[in-house]
Amino acid sequence: MKKVLLVEDDPNIVGLLEIHLKDLDCELICTTNGLDGLDLGLKNKYDLIILDIMLPQMDGIDVCRQLRAVNIKTPILMLTAKSEEIDKILGLETGADDYLTKPFSIREFIARVKAIFRRVQMLEEDHESQSSNFISHGDLKVDKEMRKVTLSGKRLELTPKEFDLLCLLASNPGKSYSRAKILRLVWGYEFEGYEHTVNSHINRLRSKIEADLHNPSYILTTWGVGYRFSEEQ
Repeated sequence: MKKVLLVEDDPNIVGLLEIHLKDLDCELICTTNGLDGLDLGLKNKYDLIILDIMLPQMDGIDVCRQLRAVNIKTPILMLTAKSEEIDKILGLETGADDYLTKPFSIREFIARVKAIFRRVQMLEEDHESQSSNFISHGDLKVDKEMRKVTLSGKRLELTPKEFDLLCLLASNPGKSYSRAKILRLVWGYEFEGYEHTVNSHINRLRSKIEADLHNPSYILTTWGVGYRFSEEQ
């Protein structure tokens, strides 16, 4: 049984999601304000956290940001009544794995939850099948199990999505990935029209690992396609 934390102050939505999450064999823990949601997220382990953006005491964006700041890797699904693009982008770049805009169909909600669970399972299976948890390219070292990255012996502070993005590219040097495919593999869902989210993460990752942003040596651009990791390290 999977354990799900729901932080939502609308009792109608809570009741509806509780019914359908139980059908997915999930144990649901609920709270109605952001501060309690943050406290529960920090103190307990969950398979999924569902966060409303508009919450009493602390909004969902800040809850998500603080959970990611202490390296809580639990998948986060954001719920928002706002439809503006900036709110969706902010949620994703703060570290959320997916979002749904209210009102949403319960069928779409179930599909998103299942997609997140599938992605986590695939990552776990892939992790188990790999013979080594270490990636080494020149002065750049990645410890997948410890989620630790060092450059010239100095540890780098990466967000969870930056780390996953680096692992994807560095594990497959020379292989080019389109922005759409990176979204699917790293975020675990099709975000049509949000390929620029990949660009912003690539730029931030480059700023942390590249000595010269104008002439990168690790993460290269494959013109007309997307990005690849250098084979020359």
